[in-house]
Amino acid sequence: MAALPFPAIDPVLIQIGPFAIHWYGLAYVAGILFAWWYAKKLVANPRLWPEGTLPMKPQDIDDFVIWAALGIILGGRIGYILFYDFARYLASPLDIFAVWEGGMSFHGGILGTTIAMLLFARSHNIQAWSLFDVVAAGVPVGLGLGRLANFINSELWGRVSDMPWAVLFPNGGPLPRHPSQIYEALLEGVVLFLILRLLTHSRLKLKAPRFVSGAFICGYGLSRIFVEFFREPDAQIGYLVGDWLTMGMVLSLPMVLIGLWAMATARPLPPSPRA
Repeated sequence: MAALPFPAIDPVLIQIGPFAIHWYGLAYVAGILFAWWYAKKLVANPRLWPEGTLPMKPQDIDDFVIWAALGIILGGRIGYILFYDFARYLASPLDIFAVWEGGMSFHGGILGTTIAMLLFARSHNIQAWSLFDVVAAGVPVGLGLGRLANFINSELWGRVSDMPWAVLFPNGGPLPRHPSQIYEALLEGVVLFLILRLLTHSRLKLKAPRFVSGAFICGYGLSRIFVEFFREPDAQIGYLVGDWLTMGMVLSLPMVLIGLWAMATARPLPPSPRA
């Protein structure tokens, strides 16, 4: 079977003594920083919002960054423990804190971030759905970077494949596999970001709270379900039904339904009355 060689990229970008910067950690930081910068640009552009109305100030986004980081990290870690490897952490609770070994769940991360956004919006008197929208619009870039880091780490690879672009992963056995991390990076990162950019800047859907966040949730769910047909399921879980249904599909289906509901029920806000 023809296969592409796995690129020899060290998962550790820089190491000075015991201190190491991993590509995976750098992807998280870069994704959060981009979403922060992009959200500030969105809320500062009056053309994107109903006339006379800005849902929040750029300074509010500055204040939210710490909340978002905690929601992503805590939610992602707790979600992975509960959804993907609960038996292991129940047997060895101290492994919960070994975050350098990996183990983050997107579905847990989005739940953690959602809770953080609800609490932040309530404490700062901000319309929650508008906060969801501006945050969701920039998230795909971080998702794409994270999947590229998964590829560098040679983890979450795909099923055995005879496609000409299949890759021989160093820890994936003797047969070439789908580079499913790249598929996800393209769909969840590039394609989804461009769709949301079209909705925010051409279709002006930020004027209808929850449409953009609904499109993000639905788009991610559909992308993840599609890629799961090419991705090897986690070894400790395997397939839930036959050789096709995975935990990733089960967790993503409600996202698709919630996203469709959000888009279908979103309504434009009226312009603010002039003083």
